[in-house]
Amino acid sequence: MKPEYKPLYEQFGLNVVYYRKRKHLTQLQLAELAEVDRSHISAIELGNVGVSFDLIFRLCEVLDVSPKELFDFRS
Repeated sequence: MKPEYKPLYEQFGLNVVYYRKRKHLTQLQLAELAEVDRSHISAIELGNVGVSFDLIFRLCEVLDVSPKELFDFRS
């Protein structure tokens, strides 16, 4: 990941946290529903890893949001 993109990864992660908590899910519950490891969800939420389109779409299904909502970064 290029250092200049780190803030965008972090914003994406914050959106995942927001929508996960809105659904009253733990990281473990989200991970199980999205079929990934809990540590991967943690890394996403912290902005430490990139996310594939497949996982973005699975997260959207589980969180009941559109991809646009996950990428709607607040200032």
